[in-house]
Amino acid sequence: MSNTLSCFKAYDVRGRIPDQLNEDIAYRIGCAYATYLQPKKVVVGYDIRLTSQQLCQALTNGLCSQGVDVYNIGQSGTEEIYFSTFHENMDGGIMVTASHNPKDYNGMKFVREGSKPISGDTGLKEIQRLAEENNFATADKQGESFDISTKDAYIEHLLTYVDVASLKPLKIVCNPGNGGAGDVIDRIESHLPIEFIKVHHEADGEFPNGVPNPLLVENRAPTIDAIKEQGADLGIAWDGDFDRCFFFDEKGHFIEGYYIVGLLAEAFLKKNPGAKIVHDPRLTWNTQEIVANSGGLAIQSKTGHAFIKERMRAEDAVYGGEMSAHHYFRDFAYCDSGMIPWLLVVGLVSASGKSLSTLVAECMAAFPSSGEINSKIEDPKSAIAAVEVHFADTAETVDYTDGLSMNFENWRFNLRMSNTEPVVRLNVESRADKALMEEKTALLLHLLK
Repeated sequence: MSNTLSCFKAYDVRGRIPDQLNEDIAYRIGCAYATYLQPKKVVVGYDIRLTSQQLCQALTNGLCSQGVDVYNIGQSGTEEIYFSTFHENMDGGIMVTASHNPKDYNGMKFVREGSKPISGDTGLKEIQRLAEENNFATADKQGESFDISTKDAYIEHLLTYVDVASLKPLKIVCNPGNGGAGDVIDRIESHLPIEFIKVHHEADGEFPNGVPNPLLVENRAPTIDAIKEQGADLGIAWDGDFDRCFFFDEKGHFIEGYYIVGLLAEAFLKKNPGAKIVHDPRLTWNTQEIVANSGGLAIQSKTGHAFIKERMRAEDAVYGGEMSAHHYFRDFAYCDSGMIPWLLVVGLVSASGKSLSTLVAECMAAFPSSGEINSKIEDPKSAIAAVEVHFADTAETVDYTDGLSMNFENWRFNLRMSNTEPVVRLNVESRADKALMEEKTALLLHLLK
């Protein structure tokens, strides 16, 4: 029998229950994390999945067996683990979650002190090796387990990102997709002059309305319908562990995360003149132009939360954004949050007196984009190489920060391979020419085939 644990991925642990991840493996991961990091105090929490509480208990038992004291914040979102780790001065934090994966999956996300991420390059492979070897001594003194609540402090922190007194009485559709975000909305709504129209609000690990993943077009209809029926000012939807949030305007149109990055970058630069903003390489022109016009410095980083956070720390950037709806904040220990972005957007809509569609319309017209298009391809490497050869003579610049980016006078594209499957991800944008963007997108998809 192989000892390889297939649940270890590039950034975290994800696996099917019970063959790829179970209580025995969770216990071993707890032991391995403790052995690798040698922490004294670790905070743990779990999402709404049916297996999360048992896995968290097994993980806790593993940590305690190595002499670690464990502080359990209960059912929560990933960002509540980030918050609790830095707010309570813990030596590390572990969240039991599989975010937007199917309901028979689960997983874990890991941070060390200061909520610094632990991923493939920064210790996760070592934790995997130790868990696979499964050769742990029991500590002389067992660690203890405590239940704590950081909810009130977390809500208080969230409210520092917005001037509550100047908010307009907006009507907002919110759709947690039966994930964990509903609890936070229930706790924060008494502090805000906002009417929340709640869709698929109750946490339910059976996922009666489908997996909580607003990137799936078929999952958007309930949010869109509620916006139109209720005449709402905007809509927000989250994934299961709510570290990403997605926006819909007052007409029910889904807004690509790319344009929200530009919107938030501008807001941060108004308050922090000359600050640095980190962005991913998939779609860039809108962000770069807004940051330049706002007197900031745009810095490109490889895609992925570990890379973005690392770059933000190195540059002391005030904000980082990815088109995949991950938004990162310096005042949140450089971590991503799915709650801070909508508070900021509500603040912008209130202060400007403009609708959300108006706030993003100019950017969408100036830099129309394809959104991310995934193609299943047998040999992704060769396909990308062939595309590069095709455009080699006409490209103005070529960049390999993350996959292949090629810039031309009036359009650009980024192609990158998936970490986990034979898929190529394509993003195309143009300068104020939607037809050109669509034409080049069709050409690239043809070349990839």
